[in-house]
Amino acid sequence: MARPLRIEYPGAVYHVTARGNARQAIFLDDEDRKSFLSILGSVVERFNWLCHAYCLMTNHYHLLIETPDSNLSQGMRQLNGVYTQAFNRRQDRVGHVLQGRFKSVLIEKESYLLEAARYVVLNPVRAKVARNPRYWKWCSYAATAGQRLAPVFLTTDWLLKQFNPKKDVAQRAYSQFVAEGKGVSLWDDLQGGILLGSDGFVKRIAPILRSKKQLKDVPKAQRFAARPTLAKLFRGAKRDKAKRNARIHEAFLEHGYTLSQIGDYLRLHYSTVSRIARGGKGWDSKDKL
Repeated sequence: MARPLRIEYPGAVYHVTARGNARQAIFLDDEDRKSFLSILGSVVERFNWLCHAYCLMTNHYHLLIETPDSNLSQGMRQLNGVYTQAFNRRQDRVGHVLQGRFKSVLIEKESYLLEAARYVVLNPVRAKVARNPRYWKWCSYAATAGQRLAPVFLTTDWLLKQFNPKKDVAQRAYSQFVAEGKGVSLWDDLQGGILLGSDGFVKRIAPILRSKKQLKDVPKAQRFAARPTLAKLFRGAKRDKAKRNARIHEAFLEHGYTLSQIGDYLRLHYSTVSRIARGGKGWDSKDKL
């Protein structure tokens, strides 16, 4: 099984999900949900996390976690491991509860954390188990909106301050913001399945990803998540054959694009792209498909 790439550094923010084994339920009743939130609270305290939002569904959960101490994997092992033990003990079961490794998306806090927080609490609405997130008590919406007491482990200050310095005004604005997000997609700008942020953010993460390129057990799309798009790579180079060929070589060897992907984008024959990418010379007569 491919191993998901983990990018960890102090202050990183993640959207984290984990699903039930074979998509089975990981919460059979409210006591299971209470148990999970209790364990989450202890993990947040022990690992010095900030939990900006959460939502517990039936066979999966969503968390928005900030890690001041660069320790997401450590904390997630504790969270999932302790919950699995508690679930099996309470339900008189054995074996796996969660399906494989948890999934995480690294998020640029300034540009995407608000959208991610809205996405998380709207999960019950999208799943049609609640008309409004305020009616789903197993998500952080009502606590952030000031409609019920917030659990100790939930951090609401940063989210609310994005709307207004006055808490009551900010809570109303937050509620309106969530209400307006039912048809909004969070994942249109996702890169490589692991990065959600501006071009500047991706550039800052690129050196970390370059150091992971040789990890063959990590999915290729994740190892090359910060690579430039083919459109950016070949901008201004299509009509200059020397530049074009140099970019083909770069796209193949440095950025992990396949020969077919490059050929389809440039409308070049596969064999031509292959010769150029590997250092041979392309030939004019068959440049066009």
